[in-house]
Amino acid sequence: MAKLFLLQVNIIGMMDNSKKYQNMGFGLGLRKEHYQDVLDSFPAEGSSLNIDWFEILTENYLVAGGKPLYFLDKIAERYPMAMHGVSMNIGNTGALDKDYLKQVKSLKNRINAHWLSDHLCWTGTNGTNAHDLLPLPYTEEAIKHVVERIQQVQDFLGGRMLIENVSSYVSYKQSEMTEWEFLSEIAHRADCLLLLDINNIYVSAVNHEFDPLDYLLSVPKERVQQFHLAGHSDYGDYVIDTHDMPVCDAVWSLYARAVEHFGDITFMIERDDNIPPLETLLMELNLAREISHRVKQTGYDVELVQKIQSGLAHKLSPGQEIPV
Repeated sequence: MAKLFLLQVNIIGMMDNSKKYQNMGFGLGLRKEHYQDVLDSFPAEGSSLNIDWFEILTENYLVAGGKPLYFLDKIAERYPMAMHGVSMNIGNTGALDKDYLKQVKSLKNRINAHWLSDHLCWTGTNGTNAHDLLPLPYTEEAIKHVVERIQQVQDFLGGRMLIENVSSYVSYKQSEMTEWEFLSEIAHRADCLLLLDINNIYVSAVNHEFDPLDYLLSVPKERVQQFHLAGHSDYGDYVIDTHDMPVCDAVWSLYARAVEHFGDITFMIERDDNIPPLETLLMELNLAREISHRVKQTGYDVELVQKIQSGLAHKLSPGQEIPV
């Protein structure tokens, strides 16, 4: 009987791991400011850029024709792609937008995207788009509602989607559990995967005064498919996820702890405003690679990020600086 129990546990573990997609390595968000730089980097074979893949903002490519789709088609011929949306409105109480989902599915097939993701939030109601990613109350009722909607989306798309944790600036009196308990339960019941945004964990931890490691270490390993990192704006008493500056040391350190805990996870840096030259983002990407390599080699060290930055600084050309 004991052997049978162990066999069942092992089988369950293998099933969980098999739900994940292939690791794509270290990528960047594809932004229009860098289209030509990426195309110009193409030699006869492969690319001279040290980028493993690109993530696109889904809504930027849902209009037929035009330059965005032209560049996307060209770049998708050379690079693996994933899609990241902001308009699924998965937490809303209205019906899912079937026309939007058809467009998303068509784009996914067009570029052969490895997966697509959206946010655990609501973005509007009664036909009005708030143009923001608004958090949900962490309740059993909300779990049941969101799980049903994710399952509908996955059935329509024919595969598992990724759900991302959002940064939050309000809380609800009705909440019955922590955000990480809420997120984990939804992933389990909906049988979806997670896009774990490390910066969002940090932002929410500051705003709501909890330990980010409590969040990070409580998320089920077998569900985490991808990491996001980004910059934020620190206003002292609160922090806002703005994606307009380099990743800060505190978030890099949290990423190092994530690598220690989760192992090899597909990684991506978001930058949506104050877009720097591609070379600057490539330096951030190299920092992520080095942190991941060092953590897997020697384990986490509280001074790891500073040591790596110091080491990389000696390798820079005159005039170059590591983004901080």
